[in-house]
Amino acid sequence: MTIWFKKELTAVLAQKAQLAHALLIKGPRGIGKQSFGMELAQALLCESPVPDGAGCGQCSACNWFTSGAHPDFRMLAPITEGDSDAESEESGKKIKPSPWIVIEQVRELFDFIYVTSHRGGRKVILVSPAEALYPNAANALLKSLEEPPPLTHFILISHRPHRLPRTIISRCRQLSLQQPDRATALAWLREQGVADPEVALAQSSGAPLLALAASEGDELAGRRDFLSRIAPPDFDPLVIAETFRDLPLERFINWLQKWTYDIAEQRMLGTIRFNPDLARELTIIAKRVQPLEALRLHRKLVREQRNIHHPLNGRLFIESVLLAYATVVNPPRKAA
Repeated sequence: MTIWFKKELTAVLAQKAQLAHALLIKGPRGIGKQSFGMELAQALLCESPVPDGAGCGQCSACNWFTSGAHPDFRMLAPITEGDSDAESEESGKKIKPSPWIVIEQVRELFDFIYVTSHRGGRKVILVSPAEALYPNAANALLKSLEEPPPLTHFILISHRPHRLPRTIISRCRQLSLQQPDRATALAWLREQGVADPEVALAQSSGAPLLALAASEGDELAGRRDFLSRIAPPDFDPLVIAETFRDLPLERFINWLQKWTYDIAEQRMLGTIRFNPDLARELTIIAKRVQPLEALRLHRKLVREQRNIHHPLNGRLFIESVLLAYATVVNPPRKAA
């Protein structure tokens, strides 16, 4: 449970009788919006809610919900590789993995929406993330959003609501959720057993769920190893490019974007945002960097983000970016 949203959940459930048929929950990625949406859905379907309106966790409806088998709940999400055997109930054909929520998934909702609920109560459809709706799927869903049957609720989760069609947004009540304060997020990460919660949270821009995910793999250790190698003034971009030739480009450019941002911020403001564990190295680099050049380098890396999915040689891409980085952080000395 996202404990930092308990107040917001209680406020929504206090208006359960007048709850809008469509609720758009928006906010930064990784703060727990989907968990909030699932808790809300369970509370709406619970047959013995507790005094604040939340699900009891004990009734048959709650047991079905937590096991993923509640007959009056549906979730729309992109089909991933792990769900590649998913079939359309309408056509019987397999639905291919896709980053989008496709129209076949929306069409399968129609019978669910327009028949009586199995338990004689509410029906809930959760869409996450809503901006993954393919245009024709969004248009198909719009028809249900305009005139839903009584006691049918749509919960839309969105990291990027500006990408949603205005017609979808106009039919939803909006709820903005913000990331928890730093102290709350750090305390929660420590409870989850994260070894270095300060660094994990800084790398995730304050989003605790992203911080937890990063800490569970080798991402934080790999980041430190890579950045430590490009911190010395005598590092060789060609050697580093060869060493990290198999590094995923998305991870490489993300690490370097945050690193160059910290260099510029340390140079101009004396603060560090993303890499507090490498403060000493950043301070040394910032002293020899021109502020304008640091900003230009960071903007270049933001532009390079568009090329990471291009079918080019990964090693050559890393080499090119590191050469540009080296010219900024290790400028040639002026002749006496």
